[in-house]
Amino acid sequence: MTKIIGIGEMAISNNRNDTIKTFALGSCLGITAYSPIRKVGGIIHIALPRPARMEDAVDRHCYYATTGLPYFIHQFSSEFGCLKNELVIRIFGGAESMRQNDTFNVGRHNLEITKKILTDMNLGIHYAETGEKVSRTIELEVASGDINIWHQNMII
Repeated sequence: MTKIIGIGEMAISNNRNDTIKTFALGSCLGITAYSPIRKVGGIIHIALPRPARMEDAVDRHCYYATTGLPYFIHQFSSEFGCLKNELVIRIFGGAESMRQNDTFNVGRHNLEITKKILTDMNLGIHYAETGEKVSRTIELEVASGDINIWHQNMII
């Protein structure tokens, strides 16, 4: 079964028949985690590095890297018994803005904070396909941990 996740959502599965998919990773980040030992995989679709106010993250913690990523990784251990050191972490997205003078640089900031969080959690990045002016759709196959990627050039 294909599980579709949207912006600020996550899904984790140990059903080998499942695939997990998220669409249109522009400045957003799609982070995948996979345990080849336990055949557990998941994706979180992060929109922003951090909430402006912590109360913004109460109902939408997966929307932000600072609140969503630790929660996502914690679910692997608490729900599926995975150890952090067995997880294969991959990141996708974080595209550059199409605007010439984009002062927010959301894609770059998402990447910076995500890398810092993963480092602080002692998790390495096994693969990254980030940046550029490309929108990415990703799909994780739970049985194998394989990632399928579709690219589309971003247009203003």
